[in-house]
Amino acid sequence: MDTPASARRGALSTSGSTASSVLVPLALTQFIASYAGSNMNVAVSSIATDLNTTVIGVQTAISLFTLTMAALMIPGSKLTDIWGRKFCFLLGLSIYGAGALLAALAPSLGVLIVGYSLLEGIGSAFMIPPVYILVTVFFTTLPTRARSFGIISAAGGIGASAGPLIGGIITTTISWRASFILQVLVVAVIIYLAYRMIADPGIHGAVPRFDLLGAILSALGLFWIVLGVLQAGVYSWTTAKQDYYIGNTVVIPEGGISPVWLYVAIGVLFLIWFFLHIRSDERAGKEPLLHSRMFRVRTSNLGLTTQLIQWLTLQGSFFVISVFLQQIRHFSAIESGLALVPATVGILLTSVIAGRLSKRWPEKVLIVAGFIGTIVGLLLVLLLTNATSSILNIIPGLLLAGGGIGIMLTMSVNVVQSEFPERDQGDISGLSRSVSNLGSSLGTAIVGSVLVIQLTAANANANYALALIVMIAFAAIGLLAAILLPLHPRPPQSTGNAATGQGTATSTVQ
Repeated sequence: MDTPASARRGALSTSGSTASSVLVPLALTQFIASYAGSNMNVAVSSIATDLNTTVIGVQTAISLFTLTMAALMIPGSKLTDIWGRKFCFLLGLSIYGAGALLAALAPSLGVLIVGYSLLEGIGSAFMIPPVYILVTVFFTTLPTRARSFGIISAAGGIGASAGPLIGGIITTTISWRASFILQVLVVAVIIYLAYRMIADPGIHGAVPRFDLLGAILSALGLFWIVLGVLQAGVYSWTTAKQDYYIGNTVVIPEGGISPVWLYVAIGVLFLIWFFLHIRSDERAGKEPLLHSRMFRVRTSNLGLTTQLIQWLTLQGSFFVISVFLQQIRHFSAIESGLALVPATVGILLTSVIAGRLSKRWPEKVLIVAGFIGTIVGLLLVLLLTNATSSILNIIPGLLLAGGGIGIMLTMSVNVVQSEFPERDQGDISGLSRSVSNLGSSLGTAIVGSVLVIQLTAANANANYALALIVMIAFAAIGLLAAILLPLHPRPPQSTGNAATGQGTATSTVQ
């Protein structure tokens, strides 16, 4: 049986420490992980030149980073329940820091992918789930939990939106490599602060089983889907622009169906196998990687959809605008970062007031308002900005879009996490973070591989507009999911002891 809330509070922080001191390393962790996913955007040209590669190569590294996080977040969350929250938190930080150091020294794209895409991605998969689990366990009332999620989500949003500016300044004044050194230093500070939190109480009773087959199946499913989307830049979405080979054999001739859908189909088959596997484990009384009940809560499913699209829209829009500014407008890294400052300001402003707004308005209303603001903002960017317009024209749209994203990031996380009792926080935290990172990976992959890399001086306006229209269309889907959310989602109620998290949640199920 889990320890009471008062005991957990004592276990999670050292004597005399305050709740705010616990939040500092957790928020910094979310900040640096989000920063790593966006700061590369303004350094695409510099990295491509320095490593003798292409924009496509750098964009692939960015997509693989968020894909690695998405693919391993659920297994990482489950290991958090087995190895302990603090242990996994520090392990993830250590792996992440090692990856950042390797990336800073990378002599080639391959080494950059190992350090940045793989090691930083693996480290994130270990260090991010404990962040959200610890917040849920440590802050036991809905108002304090919402406020804490607000701080951490704001840190993530600011990290993603400020990444281009910080990365641009560092790349222009020093080198893109210095941006990775900065990550190493921040991680070292987080590790120091985290040691002020003593070991958490751990898992009482039987240690959960780790479902290795489930971890492999879920990771392969997500990997093949995103890899398929990346192929669109080479083969197109519909018909193959060139022969598709496996070895020396032409599997799909030029003009046949694009191999994108072959990759996606393989990924879907792995995910179907994964769901059948966890259902089989549950029927056999075994502990699955992820309980199928995570997918039976209607409010949570809708909240997860809004999370995926929020991050898809944020990262996709930032990537398309960043590459457009560098490749077509010939902006430097710092100029590109400065151009995106209005979005950072918008995210910061609305994130700060999100907690106060949630006291007056239901979460659904704020998420809907956020999507509307994002859509209107991107429409303004689309209508007012082109290859020859003043850069000042981009300010109103980015400010409004950033404000929309900032106000709904916190709300969506709180909707999802608060729908489940404590015993399910490991599962839902991993699923939630996996969905968010999958959105980031898909956003970059879709606009990067399929649209942005085709920009030329001759067709710049058309392709730039098409890329933004795609992002607006996804945001509209997110708006629909937000509208379907219940107006006043009920917090989970337990049939057992609320302090221990025993019992079954009575949230509305689909």
